[in-house]
Amino acid sequence: MECVETLDASVAHQQWIASAFEPRPSKTAILPRFRIFHWVAAHKRTLATDEFLGNTLAFIAGAINAGGFLAVGQYTSHVTGFVSSIADNLVLGSLGIVLVGVTALVTFVSGSACSAVLINWGRRNAPGRQYAYPLGLEAALLLLFGALGSASGAFPGLLLLAAPLLCFIMGLQNATITKISGARMRTTHLTGMVTDIGIEMGKLFYWNRRHGPPGARTVAADRRKLAILLRVVGMFFAGGIVGAVGFAQLGYVFTVPLAAILLGFVWPTFVRIGKRP
Repeated sequence: MECVETLDASVAHQQWIASAFEPRPSKTAILPRFRIFHWVAAHKRTLATDEFLGNTLAFIAGAINAGGFLAVGQYTSHVTGFVSSIADNLVLGSLGIVLVGVTALVTFVSGSACSAVLINWGRRNAPGRQYAYPLGLEAALLLLFGALGSASGAFPGLLLLAAPLLCFIMGLQNATITKISGARMRTTHLTGMVTDIGIEMGKLFYWNRRHGPPGARTVAADRRKLAILLRVVGMFFAGGIVGAVGFAQLGYVFTVPLAAILLGFVWPTFVRIGKRP
C-alpha cells in the first residue's frame, strides 16, 4: 500500500507541497537531473518524477483536447460539460445528443477503471511496471486514434469511434496520474486547480492588519502550492496551443510525437526490469 493511504489527506498534501521545492539532488544523487527520463514511469516515486510526469501529461492532455476538437469537433476532457449536455438535451428531447454525452461519459469512466485495473494488476503480478502499463496503453491508443483519423477519408464511419476513444484516453490518463500522485494532481481538467489558484491568490493579496483581534491568525498564501498549480495549468495551456497548431498543420500524424513521448517514458522501465537476473 502507498504510504499516502495511511496519512490524513490534508496532511499528506501539505507534506508533498512543502517538499516539492526542496533543493534538487546533486550530481551524486540517485536521480541525476538528466536521468529523470529513465525513472518517470518507475514504481519507486520521487517528488521530482511526480512533478515532471504531471506537467508532461498536462501538456499532452491539452494537446489532445484542443487537437481533438479540431479533428472531431468535440472537447474530450470536459466531463462537467458532458453531464450538463445530457441533462439539457434530455429535457429538450434531443435523444441523439444525449446518447453522445452518455457515450463520452461512459468511455471516460471506463478509461479510469482500466487504469486502476492495470495498476493494481501490475502491483500483484509485475512489480515495478504498474505505472508503465497504463502509460504505454495510452501511447498505443493515441496511435490508434491517428490511424482511425487517417483512414477516415476512405471510411468516414471510423470517425464515430474517434471521440469515444479520446474520452477513454483522457479517463485513463487522469486516473493514472491520480494514482501515482496520491490524488494530489489532475491533468485532464482544470476546474479544481484553477479554483485552488484563486484561493491562494486571494490569500496572497489579503491585507493583514497590524492591530487585528487577539489571537487572530495571519493569512498567508501557500506559494509553493501556487507555483505547482500554475505550472500544471500553464503546461495544459501550452499543450493546447501546440496541439491546435499540430493537428491543423499535420493532421492525425501529430499523434505520433505525443505517443513517442509516452513510449520514451515507459521503455526504460521495461528494459531495466527485463535485464534483472
